[in-house]
Amino acid sequence: MLYNGPPVVAKTLPVTIDQYVCGNQKPGEDLVVSAKRGIRNAVVSLQTPPPGAKWEGTPRPAQMDQLGCVYTPRVVVVPVGGTVDFLNSDRLLHNLHSVGKENPPFSRTQPKGRTISMTFGKPEIVRIDCDLHSWMRAWVVVAAHPFYSVTGSDGEFALEGVPPGRYTLQIWQESLGTVAKEVVVPESGAAAATVEMGKK
Repeated sequence: MLYNGPPVVAKTLPVTIDQYVCGNQKPGEDLVVSAKRGIRNAVVSLQTPPPGAKWEGTPRPAQMDQLGCVYTPRVVVVPVGGTVDFLNSDRLLHNLHSVGKENPPFSRTQPKGRTISMTFGKPEIVRIDCDLHSWMRAWVVVAAHPFYSVTGSDGEFALEGVPPGRYTLQIWQESLGTVAKEVVVPESGAAAATVEMGKK
């Protein structure tokens, strides 16, 4: 995943409360681009999965921590019906507030050291905010099939076990929106794909 838009200016978000734990400012993470133009935290998936694609076994809950008043990781993928364990490793109170359309919203106060487990029953991308710390944001991607990947720090991704055939990759990034790219998976070996996206 490569960024092809105008230069990304690093943003800092002011910390307005609980500076004794959170510090005085946080880097903006809505668009993180590496020195080699790699886009971090983009979600890559197959637009139409191969027939019969399903999750193997019972996936373990995903984990998302709140550490230094930042959600870590910023993006997690869970299957439909899957669970996210929200942790709070900070020595202060947080609040989990979901913003979605298909899954029931929730707003839960979370004291330090407590884990709150939430299950997501329908496919969508759910925004998670903290009402007490306005700069905190994360995303739960509820996936209808297993062919999803979140890009790493250099924009790299891998979709394992895709059968041979022609597919459309769908890529979503919280600031850049969604793009698509055709890819052909050969009978043997891996398919390589370079996708570029930028601000309109």
